[in-house]
Amino acid sequence: MTALNSYATEINLKSPQYYFSRELSWLEFNARVLQEAIDTRTPLLERLKFVAIFSSNLDEFFMVRIAGLKKQLEAGVTTLTPDGKTPAEQLSGVSNSLHQLVKEQVDLFEKTLRNNLVEEGIHILNYLDLNQEQRTYLQEYFEKHIFPALTPLAVDPSHPFPYISNLSLNLVVVVKEPDTEREHFARIKVPQVFPRFFPLPKNLHQATTEQPIFWMGVPLEQIIAHNLESLFPGMLIQDFHPFRITRNADIAVAEDEADDLLIAIEQELRKRRIGKSAVRLEIHASIPDHLKQTLMEELELEEEDVYAIDGLLGLSDLMSFLGVPLPHLKDQPWSAVVPQTLAGLRTLENEEGKDIFALIREQDILVHHPYHSFTATVEQFITQAAYDADVLAIKMTVYRTSGDSPIVKALIAAAENGKQVVALVELKARFDEENNINWARQLEQSGVHVVYGLVGLKTHSKVVLVVRQEGKNINRYVHIGTGNYNPKTAKLYTDLGLLSCREDLGADLTDLFNFLTGYSRQKAYRKVLVAPMSLRERMIEMILREAAISREGGNGRIVAKMNALVDPQMIEALYQASQAGVQINLIIRGICCLRPDIPEVSKNIKVISIIGRFLEHSRIFYFHNAGQEEVYIGSADWMTRNLSRRVEVVTPIEDPTLAKELQEILGIHLSDNRQAWELQLDGSYIQRQPHQTNELSSQKILMEMALKTAIE
Repeated sequence: MTALNSYATEINLKSPQYYFSRELSWLEFNARVLQEAIDTRTPLLERLKFVAIFSSNLDEFFMVRIAGLKKQLEAGVTTLTPDGKTPAEQLSGVSNSLHQLVKEQVDLFEKTLRNNLVEEGIHILNYLDLNQEQRTYLQEYFEKHIFPALTPLAVDPSHPFPYISNLSLNLVVVVKEPDTEREHFARIKVPQVFPRFFPLPKNLHQATTEQPIFWMGVPLEQIIAHNLESLFPGMLIQDFHPFRITRNADIAVAEDEADDLLIAIEQELRKRRIGKSAVRLEIHASIPDHLKQTLMEELELEEEDVYAIDGLLGLSDLMSFLGVPLPHLKDQPWSAVVPQTLAGLRTLENEEGKDIFALIREQDILVHHPYHSFTATVEQFITQAAYDADVLAIKMTVYRTSGDSPIVKALIAAAENGKQVVALVELKARFDEENNINWARQLEQSGVHVVYGLVGLKTHSKVVLVVRQEGKNINRYVHIGTGNYNPKTAKLYTDLGLLSCREDLGADLTDLFNFLTGYSRQKAYRKVLVAPMSLRERMIEMILREAAISREGGNGRIVAKMNALVDPQMIEALYQASQAGVQINLIIRGICCLRPDIPEVSKNIKVISIIGRFLEHSRIFYFHNAGQEEVYIGSADWMTRNLSRRVEVVTPIEDPTLAKELQEILGIHLSDNRQAWELQLDGSYIQRQPHQTNELSSQKILMEMALKTAIE
């Protein structure tokens, strides 16, 4: 782009030395997640939660990112990433870092957290540590309930190596014929219909410490492993070891060749369930080498793909312990509040109040989840629109939603009430494809106009448009947000949304939906920035505008909060702004490929990442603009996929009060010394430490602020 070259310097800002590896940066992010489990300031059951999140994050990383790199390697791709690495070099770097990180996770759980749990009366026992009464109980339960659900699969010349499903926990079993002493190899899948951690009844709790016992149980795979005689009668059990595999689970659809996108996605989902090539093998460290080699050969994996675990496999199942009713071992409960801007809203308790449209007409409303109630704001907006006699049409994008979404039910009700309802359902939302297919069919059957997006583009924008007849006028109301319309994740993710009836925003969303559902070639919009048309270009213009202001003696200033910063063009523009003297603060939760603090390149750029009880998901972009400040929120990170291959919407916040509120939120995050990590020149992160008692947790501060400004 010519704009990027307008302030060219002798330094080649495209040089690989100025970019971090995307994959290694992601591993640094997951290491920060693990650190929350290591940190003794985190409540114990929340520490287990972060161990589980670390594991589930890794599962997806292997299913998508590692699988993609392996696919490139097989295809002979040698293209370099911005940091100058080939696919082979990326895989090698990831493997070297990840084996050590996984060992750290396993040691944390096995050597520290299990002991901490015992101190609190929670015992995850090994089967060999059970007394005879406990073993007898589990054996009887096994025979009656678990045994009928198991299917041992032999491996021999007449029984080929069985298919091992993605992310399944299995046992490899070696049995021997007593007469011939011939050994046989078999596999048993650990069924997911039973609890992974099987509880013992209270009458069988055996005290191992002076502490009272609250919960005691055994991993399911150990119950199966120690009762194998029932599965192989007449055989001698020689050996058994748990293992787990991860497969390529990405979906590739040739959209331009698909007659029906919904059917094409369904076909790809069936392929995912059947599974593609294996990309990782997790085994217990005690497994003999010959069994490991057998699994590797059958799964066509190399030594670097094997992760030997000296402990329990599949630690994502630890998430179930959050259900243990011991509140002192968890974060303090949080109940989202209704903001003051919605004071006087008509509800079941306040029938005399105003409807939500009247409140939006009075002023733009900014909602900040999970501090503000998603149910009382966004859900209320859509639900009231569904039943309001004056509403003519509702149009919205659905990227991810929950299985029992009140919003989907509201759209169905709106269609049944005779309103024009359009739902753009993104079938290609990774790992939510099946969910979205089910909702798409329900919506269509109810009369909703369902659209599946555009060829070659994912629709990732978070927008709702409500068209309402008010007297002789047609007014349009909008919600433009940073997060999915999912009431469950709205309690866990931090996100922002703007409710407005500004005419220019309503007109923009009308044009956007015409672009998404029809044959419009709309490229320019009045206020909103839309990817892939205008978002990248406009963001770069505003970055370089700050550079020009600084060169002219002004105070250039940029603060940007997002999930990831990967796109080389955006990074190059930030480097140019830094060279011009612009002070830049970036709040990047996950991947950051920009290198801060490089002399003559990025010395004016500081990067922090915040990892806390809520997943930081909101995107805010602030530009000082010589005092004519501009603030934006929206759905897009600065990643190439967001800027070039997705439909994204970013909106300016023009109400001065709301703009100041967003600046305050940014300031609170920048002052965090509890959950904030500072990115270093070498790509590592150092966690900020509070001085004595002056601990500033941005999420805690925002909760306290929400309570102070809530409707009583």
